[in-house]
Amino acid sequence: MKPGPALRTVLQRQWQTGGWLSWLLAPLSLLAALAVAAKRLAYRAGWRRTERVGVPVVVVGNVYVGGTGKTPFIVAAARALRARGHRPGVISRGYGVRVGPAARVGCGRLDPADFGDEPALIAHQADVPVAVHPRRADAARALLAAHPHVDVILSDDGLQHLALARDVEIVVQDERGVGNGRLLPAGPLREPASRLRGVDAIVTNRSGGGSGAVPSAPAGVRAVDMDLVIDGAWRLADGKRLPLAELGSMPRIAAVAGIGNPERFFATLRRAGIRLDTTLGLPDHYDYAHPPFAAIEADIILVTDKDAVKCPAVDDPRVWAVTVSAHLSDPAFFDWLETRLHGHTPA
Repeated sequence: MKPGPALRTVLQRQWQTGGWLSWLLAPLSLLAALAVAAKRLAYRAGWRRTERVGVPVVVVGNVYVGGTGKTPFIVAAARALRARGHRPGVISRGYGVRVGPAARVGCGRLDPADFGDEPALIAHQADVPVAVHPRRADAARALLAAHPHVDVILSDDGLQHLALARDVEIVVQDERGVGNGRLLPAGPLREPASRLRGVDAIVTNRSGGGSGAVPSAPAGVRAVDMDLVIDGAWRLADGKRLPLAELGSMPRIAAVAGIGNPERFFATLRRAGIRLDTTLGLPDHYDYAHPPFAAIEADIILVTDKDAVKCPAVDDPRVWAVTVSAHLSDPAFFDWLETRLHGHTPA
């Protein structure tokens, strides 16, 4: 059973600073830590099998539960690798989708009901084939069978999915860092913060406008900041595109987001000079089976691209999707990534 809004608010606050509820849940976090350690030991000892799929695999994940900005980073990485002569593909769990025993593969405009909202968005924006399955190795094999030209696989999430061998691990975090440093449910972490010492790179999403008090990357781990820059907006009813500034002059503006961290989207809009009169944060992966737009009193309603892929039938002319792109503080980051890929020797 998912916690209600009030409990979620309390948890989010205590996941950052600690408190009575976090301490109360600490014994459960200890059990989670033991389970994580046992899982990693099983793979290191060879009791559980790690599978290689024959092409380099780049895992883009996080240790903080929920959204940190992986999707725009994966889109940017796919575009950058293609510009450097690679033919990338993407695999994902397909959150919220019942895939069945066989992986589902597609490209172009995909139905999020069949693939999940994030894979559908990535396939469209990055123009790459995607495959979804809870077992990432199955997704990778299906992707390569359907698209044998793919020469590098980007895994959307899957940092904790150790059954798939990987050549590069990239963690995307945001201004929340590791929160109170505790594992679920007493804290926000899927794995201990020490896990960050073993990854290859940490990308810190600064688009939420936080204070920047994020712990420094461990020694030997490449660190780069990421900002999400607004490219414009398009109307869901007819596809018309406009600069966001032209919409910002409307008298009443609302923003709606069904993503892991809605406040980051609202903060990005405000930093772009948009005055928001109403904001509505929805649960991550909200399916929009019951769109909330009719009840919102506004002249313009702004949503994320991730929300837009789930609202193809919305004909409300007030609803516009905001398109963003990831900009990295280190312009050589993707050159570094390509260098790492060149060191891969297929199994």
